[in-house]
Amino acid sequence: MNIDSIRNGIVIDHIKAKKGLEIYDALKLGELDCSVAIITNARSKKMGRKDIIKIDKNIDLDLDILGYLDPNITINIIKDDERVEKYHIELPKQVVNIIKCKNPRCITSTEQELQQIFILTDKEKKIYRCKYCETIKED
Repeated sequence: MNIDSIRNGIVIDHIKAKKGLEIYDALKLGELDCSVAIITNARSKKMGRKDIIKIDKNIDLDLDILGYLDPNITINIIKDDERVEKYHIELPKQVVNIIKCKNPRCITSTEQELQQIFILTDKEKKIYRCKYCETIKED
């Protein structure tokens, strides 16, 4: 299989296999007016299998969404066919409007204009709690 290289844009690499479409949807990449390639189940010496997303344009990425969905992602910035930047994502300490609190008694259930804020309370287990009611985010 041959996927063209991108001249100027972004490559989101080292995505856990089968997570590429979820990231595509979460970042709303389908709304872009440029080419976006999703490569799923690519072979990887490091990971076994991985997904890759290539965006043929430099855009602002929501790093909190990326870090929450898969903190092992690598972002490569491409300019004039060369990688000019490479950085790794981490779990965000706080996520805003990415997770919705499931507690029906939480203030966010009645006060719709409040932001859904979750705080990282256990980095090892990737546990987030609602800022308002302390409810643990359930998978």
